[in-house]
Amino acid sequence: MDLQLKDMVGVVTGASRGIGQAIAQTLAAEGMQLVLVARSGEQLAALAAELPTACLVQAVDLRYPETPDAVIAAAIARFGQLDLLVNNAGATRRGDFLALPESDWADGFALKFFGAMRCCRAAWPHLQATGGSIINIVGAGGRTPSAEFTIGGSVNAALLNLTKALADRGVQDGVRVNAINPGSIATERLQTRIRTFAAAHNLDTSAAAHAMAQELKIARFGEPGEIASAVAFLASAQARYCQGTLLDIDGGQTRTL
Repeated sequence: MDLQLKDMVGVVTGASRGIGQAIAQTLAAEGMQLVLVARSGEQLAALAAELPTACLVQAVDLRYPETPDAVIAAAIARFGQLDLLVNNAGATRRGDFLALPESDWADGFALKFFGAMRCCRAAWPHLQATGGSIINIVGAGGRTPSAEFTIGGSVNAALLNLTKALADRGVQDGVRVNAINPGSIATERLQTRIRTFAAAHNLDTSAAAHAMAQELKIARFGEPGEIASAVAFLASAQARYCQGTLLDIDGGQTRTL
């Protein structure tokens, strides 16, 4: 299926690895020109070199309030338009609620929530001009709270609420706003959790991965490319009736309505 993304321009945050990298690769394969955003300039440059379309690398820290405006301004200066914003940056610390310092809470909200919010605000008039869209990569923890994921769950819930609120505004402004909730995806971060679980239970990593999946009552962990394919669909005209959609891609992990 031709998603008709060729020559469109997208910004992908958190693009240096994992889900963000897969999103960039998928969108570039569809012909989209990209602004790749993350803190790691080396990883972004290596990714840009392998992609088949024009890319602008922005090695920046989105936790700083002025950075999102600068990123969007750079995108417009380079490409002259903006059709898509994918907010994927941000990881939060797991752990005991009573042991997590307030600085971890502030850091979690600074990047994943406030970074995304500011990117949305900076990109909005440009997306309005092209009839573009925003896709927030959030997480299953925003819908299903757990004791060891208090920071991430709270940040994700806030970002899901923002998605719905901006989708409401987007109806009148002609900007589509949707979100994807990945479950447990086989990224470097998950591999670290698997190794920790394996050491704690005296298992090899393969057995540990299987045991962790069983605990979540899912058949397997997801692949970054499975999230990326959904992003490409939501970015395309094929999804033009999707507005405020919160799409769970988690292998059945989320069992609530």
